[in-house]
Amino acid sequence: MAIKSDITEMKLAQEGKKKIEWAERNMPVLRMIRERFKKEKPLKGINLSCCLHVTTETANLMRTLKAGGANAVLCASNPLSTQDETAAALVKEYGIGVFAIHGENKKTYYQHIHQALDNKPHITMDDGADLVSTLHKDRKELLEKIIGGTEETTTGVIRLRAMAHDKALKYPIVAVNDSKTKHFFDNRYGTGQSTLDGILRATNMLIAGSTFVIAGYGWCGRGLAVRAKGMGAHVIVTEVDHVKALEAVMDGFMVMPMSQAAKKGDLFVTLTGDLNVIRLEHVKKMKDGAIICNSGHFNAEIDLPAISKAATQRKIVRPNVEEFTVGKKKIYILAEGRLINLSAAEGHPAMVMDMSFANQALAAEYVVKNHKKLKPTVYVIPEEIDNRIAAIKLKSMNVAIDRLTPEQKKYLTSWQMGT
Repeated sequence: MAIKSDITEMKLAQEGKKKIEWAERNMPVLRMIRERFKKEKPLKGINLSCCLHVTTETANLMRTLKAGGANAVLCASNPLSTQDETAAALVKEYGIGVFAIHGENKKTYYQHIHQALDNKPHITMDDGADLVSTLHKDRKELLEKIIGGTEETTTGVIRLRAMAHDKALKYPIVAVNDSKTKHFFDNRYGTGQSTLDGILRATNMLIAGSTFVIAGYGWCGRGLAVRAKGMGAHVIVTEVDHVKALEAVMDGFMVMPMSQAAKKGDLFVTLTGDLNVIRLEHVKKMKDGAIICNSGHFNAEIDLPAISKAATQRKIVRPNVEEFTVGKKKIYILAEGRLINLSAAEGHPAMVMDMSFANQALAAEYVVKNHKKLKPTVYVIPEEIDNRIAAIKLKSMNVAIDRLTPEQKKYLTSWQMGT
């Protein structure tokens, strides 16, 4: 039976298969889970609709879900992050339905989400909550059969918690993003490295000596700040949270409002998950030649409509670099304001995504086993699963750790022994 799909070119499949296999080399945790899933089939009979970045790492997650017995389909969570060769390989080489085309417009993007939902899911797997919100708004007839879902990103978790608070969320969601083996590593090490990778591929600029403005000092912002500083940049952090701002100061970074940072920066990166973090008022204060990009989830972090309206001229000057003439200055926006690490580069290294997608796979298994006990709200992944993933990862890296002695365990759980 033909696999339902909507992709660019099936002839790209062989190239995609090679890249998927290359990524798998650095995903030992997910590989071990896949071997167990093949034997136990914990997802047998489960329809899974996934809205994730269509990359080689995601492909290995999809292979794992299928090995576990799931009927899984995939659509893109970002129009510019899709690797067309990966999409083709998933369909042709692995028999997995994919609805994703690199550069697809907004209409096609949502059409693909609906096609993924046509799978009549029992579980949803989301990256940004677009699939879940579309389901709740436009496909309510599917809600009855859904037993749960998972969410990959900070932005998505924020949206889902807002839904839960308003009692609009109709089924339980496991916040994969909130597990330690996800946000400590994916957000800090993954985003820190891949954001710089995307910027360098798009611009070929010299980081050393530049003034690097980072909007947001969450785990993503922390990771990027450390790496930019390590490459010789002068780092400025902007924040709205007093504690995070204080932490940035104590970590050795300058902290100031965006209105002040706008005058100083050579390169601006938003990593907040919020709306209009860089606005026209900021752009008007920027230096001629300033570069702006986003490594949060949605391109809404940059007020592109207002900037576009104010520009007297705009043109593409190189791949993923658009020049806007605002007043007498030229400002450059990378990758249409979308995720720079996925639009201009290849996203996080496979070694990092190994842990993130191990969390996704085990969270799906957890939902199947426990859905009858879960209420329609947002849950953190159980600590036992988090620790299991960390242990497997350490083993794959040939790293051993100490164990508590019986005496030490007793000391940590009693009050009688004193000092």
